[in-house]
Amino acid sequence: MLNEQINSSDNKREHYIDRKAYKRVNKNTPKNIDLNLMSYQYFEGVDLFAIEGISHSTVLSLMSEVGLEGLKKFSSAKQFSSWLRLSPNNKISGGKVLSSRIPKGSNRLKIALRNAANVVGNLKETPLSNFFRRISFRKGRNAAISATARKLSVIIWNMIVKNQPYRNDHGYEFLDQIRKRKVLEAKKLIQKFSINANELDLCINTI
Repeated sequence: MLNEQINSSDNKREHYIDRKAYKRVNKNTPKNIDLNLMSYQYFEGVDLFAIEGISHSTVLSLMSEVGLEGLKKFSSAKQFSSWLRLSPNNKISGGKVLSSRIPKGSNRLKIALRNAANVVGNLKETPLSNFFRRISFRKGRNAAISATARKLSVIIWNMIVKNQPYRNDHGYEFLDQIRKRKVLEAKKLIQKFSINANELDLCINTI
């Protein structure tokens, strides 16, 4: 069923996407198969690899554990994340939250999303990595992994079921591209506030 859906001629003609050079291929990934293209065709034109941190193993786990039709059976992103046991099970009494622990239990997709979240935590200057760092600063890295994995599940559900593209204003950037963008942003600020070289040196020396 999966192969038929991916390999149909109409599906191939309608959905095509180029390889992503920046996505690292795991050594266990099947050879001579473009999983980026396969995923794009299987999920009917949804580019899951546009999400930072999402790897080939993440997408393969999603395809094998839930699949396109299975994902559409969840009425909301919250229901999907709850099924994955990524949403906190809030215990409330008298309007007061007594506990908000995430239920125990796991499956391959939950593990894959947590692994993806851990990768996100090591990235720089992306919407998800900034979210990860905010949670990690307040609650620790383990809580940040759980929160980011839950956020990934919500993003994936909305992309596939509601056909909402993932928004990253800067797209995927290599480290040298980030540096160039930061330099340009700094130059604009210097020009905007008319900062001269002496003032800039003074600021640097006082840091």
